[in-house]
Amino acid sequence: MQEHAHISARLDAPSDSSTAVLAAITAMRDTTPLVQCLTNTVVSNITANALLAAGAAPAMCDTPAESYDFAQIATGVLVNGGTPSAEQYEGMRQAIAGAKDAGTPWVLDPVAAGALTARTDFYREVMQLSPAVIRGNASEIGVLAGSGRGGRGVDATDKAEDVLAAARVLSQQTGATVAISGVVDYIVAGDRVTAVEGGHPTMAQVIGTGCFLGALVAAYAGAALAAGLDRHDAVVAAHAHTAAAGSVAGSLYATKPGSFAVAWLDALAELSAEQILGRVSLRELKAGGQA
Repeated sequence: MQEHAHISARLDAPSDSSTAVLAAITAMRDTTPLVQCLTNTVVSNITANALLAAGAAPAMCDTPAESYDFAQIATGVLVNGGTPSAEQYEGMRQAIAGAKDAGTPWVLDPVAAGALTARTDFYREVMQLSPAVIRGNASEIGVLAGSGRGGRGVDATDKAEDVLAAARVLSQQTGATVAISGVVDYIVAGDRVTAVEGGHPTMAQVIGTGCFLGALVAAYAGAALAAGLDRHDAVVAAHAHTAAAGSVAGSLYATKPGSFAVAWLDALAELSAEQILGRVSLRELKAGGQA
């Protein structure tokens, strides 16, 4: 991976994608995308409520008997392996097959990749099946790219900036847009890298904010496909939306995680597209120090 080490981790150039991100936010809210969530039991309720607040429609349909058919009518599909069972693995495989056959964008959220062998093998299996987006923390992305051993359970032990080259390789290998969550989020699609800076540290103390982001990415990716918008900008918009809501909640309840969670949910619903952009910093990274 030495040949990819020229990607700079500096936030050098202001993003020119603000108009595209605004369009993606508008499209998501105008279409109310239907998101099939095959997600973990810890965050199912939180994800459903937060999707509704943000402007999407959740469907927690994950049984093997129904997942294929539902993926055919969904706008986007989330595959999150946080608390997998044998039945859920099969439901995920069926949903991915249905999404592929219908052209529905699906998102892989490789929770705790590298920490446990069975789930890591599953992620490596399905990432070959054309995910639209792979979204995870730095350690999870590093494992799938073959450049790391994983984090501490669901917690990253790597910095997002340190796996940018690996994320680029992963994007090239799978055709997916790769999103790395961290203090600064990075969205990688081929040679294009966009940084989203915002949010609040208390988000890390609230269960579900990360897993929800995977579901919101699925909503934005599906809405963007229907509207003919760029997927990369849509993934940026999903991260901006989540971070902006965190910024609002943090300004009100920085030391109160319970109150923060409610305020974050409210902000997902209340922030306009312009207000979302006003609360985050979007920047394109330079490659090799060039503009």
